[in-house]
Amino acid sequence: MQFSLNHMVAPKMGYAEFFDLALRLGISAVEIRNDIPVSMMGNKNAKMIGKMAKDKGITIININGLQRWNQWDKKKKDEANTLAEYIALAGGKNLILVPTNDTTFKPSTEERLDGLRVALDGLKGILKDHGLIGCVEPLGFVECSLRLKAEAIAAIDDVGGSKRFKLTHDTFHHYVAGEQEMFADRTGLIHVSGVVDQKYTAATMRDPQRVMVNGHDMIDNRGQVKKLIAAGYKGYVSFEPFSAEVHKSKQIAREIARSMDFLEG
Repeated sequence: MQFSLNHMVAPKMGYAEFFDLALRLGISAVEIRNDIPVSMMGNKNAKMIGKMAKDKGITIININGLQRWNQWDKKKKDEANTLAEYIALAGGKNLILVPTNDTTFKPSTEERLDGLRVALDGLKGILKDHGLIGCVEPLGFVECSLRLKAEAIAAIDDVGGSKRFKLTHDTFHHYVAGEQEMFADRTGLIHVSGVVDQKYTAATMRDPQRVMVNGHDMIDNRGQVKKLIAAGYKGYVSFEPFSAEVHKSKQIAREIARSMDFLEG
C-alpha cells in the first residue's frame, strides 16, 4: 500500500513537524488542509510550503478542500480559482471537493442533480487551467447533498469530465452511505479512519467518532481497501481521523504505525 497522511491526523502540528512525522513513518506523501488551526493560506505561503516539502522529499498530493462546491455561484467560482492556484503553487496535483452537508440545504432531487452538473462544468475549466484533478468526495450522512459515488460518476460523465475528476473513496462515508459498489477505476484517493465505539450505528456515526484504524474497527477498513486494490486501485491510502482523542495523542506516530500494520495485515 502507498500510504499518505492527511494533516487532520495532527491538526495543530506545524508543517515542518508534520512533514517530519510522515518521514519518520516512511511516508513521503501528504494532504494539506485549509480548515485547521495551522493553515497558512495565500500564494506566498503556498510557495514556501511547497519548497519546504520538496526539500524534505515530501510530495503534497492535494489540498482538502473546496467545501460546498455544488452550490455554484460567482463567489464559489472565485474560491475554487484561489484554492486551485494555491495547491498548484504548492506542487499538489489534486483538489478535494466536499459537497454541501447541511440540514438547511433542501433542494429538490432535480435541482440537486442539476446543481452537481453546473458546478462540475464550472470546475472543469478551472482545474484544467491549473493542471489539477478534482477528487469528488461524497459524504454518507443522510443530510448530505451528495451521498453516493454512483450519482457523482453520473454527473461527471454528463459534463464530459471523466479525465478531470476522480472519486475520493472515504471508507467511513462509504460505510455510512450503505453504498456497495466500489468504482476502483474511477477512484483517485482513499481516505481511511476507523470507528470502534459500538454504541454508534451507521445512522448515528459522525466525524467525532473517527479514530485510527485497529482490530476493533466496525466499518471494515481493511476489507474496503483490499477490495479496491484487488480491483486495480494503485493510488494513496491516506489517514484522516477527526476524533479529538486522536488529535490530543502524544503517541500519534505509534498509532499511525499500528494502523499501517493493521491495514497491511
